[in-house]
Amino acid sequence: MEFIRRPIERQIMSLSGLSLGQLDLENPKGDPGLFGPESISWQVHGDFTSMLIGGISALMLQALHPLALAGVWDHSNFRQDMLGRLRRTGQFISGTTFGATQDANWLIDKVRTIHLQVTGTALDGRLYAASDPELLTWVHVAEVSNFLAAHLRYRNPHLSDADQDRYYDEIALVAERLGATHVPRTRQQVATYLQDIRPQLQCDERSHEVIRLLLSAPSPSRLAKPFRALMMQAGIDLLPDWASDQLGLNQHPLTRQLIHTGVNSTAPILRWAVRNGSVQRARRRMGLL
Repeated sequence: MEFIRRPIERQIMSLSGLSLGQLDLENPKGDPGLFGPESISWQVHGDFTSMLIGGISALMLQALHPLALAGVWDHSNFRQDMLGRLRRTGQFISGTTFGATQDANWLIDKVRTIHLQVTGTALDGRLYAASDPELLTWVHVAEVSNFLAAHLRYRNPHLSDADQDRYYDEIALVAERLGATHVPRTRQQVATYLQDIRPQLQCDERSHEVIRLLLSAPSPSRLAKPFRALMMQAGIDLLPDWASDQLGLNQHPLTRQLIHTGVNSTAPILRWAVRNGSVQRARRRMGLL
């Protein structure tokens, strides 16, 4: 079955941050990194399928914040290289979660440096800065709330409430290291945060353009094209109802059912195929594989 497994794994790796080739997650031996194998963060971030869906949904949700969107719009090449943006985001998540301490610190310092250069004026005349603690908190919450939602839907719906709170508490470390403040650390705090920030969110032409570019992002190959389309639709499905309403991305209940069936049928094959992903490499570093 290797002749089937290996091509699937190559396609998956081509979509991940590992394809950038800048991290050695297998060394130095015994270094647990920022979290370690017993963490909930390793559990939640260890499944490629749910993390990809959560990441796509997070990018859509982030497009509703005019200041966060302005920074990406003015200082990123995402319009020419959406796949590259997804890979770079994946590299940061996998490196800070599964990387050795030195690599995780390097990624955090790198992003902090980049953020200091991202400043400007939004369309409404407000000044923005990527290093703004409030914007950093927004980006963090949009990401991790979707990562956890995707994990609960497609990987482990039985993750306890206590472990869900533990996840938010653990992963807040990365946001705070980047400069975020007042980071929510429980399910209730995240829910309250998202409710409170809704008046600041809006959908404009730029938001719609981000969605269009994301949905039309090229696949690394023809083999991956149906998978990419399914993941994009699953990302839409994962959005909170209020966000999908605001973005005009409503789906028919039958469509949602078909998406769930498609993902639940595909994910086991991908999990079988991937033997050299981030979590597997990190577990080898810790002598667990």
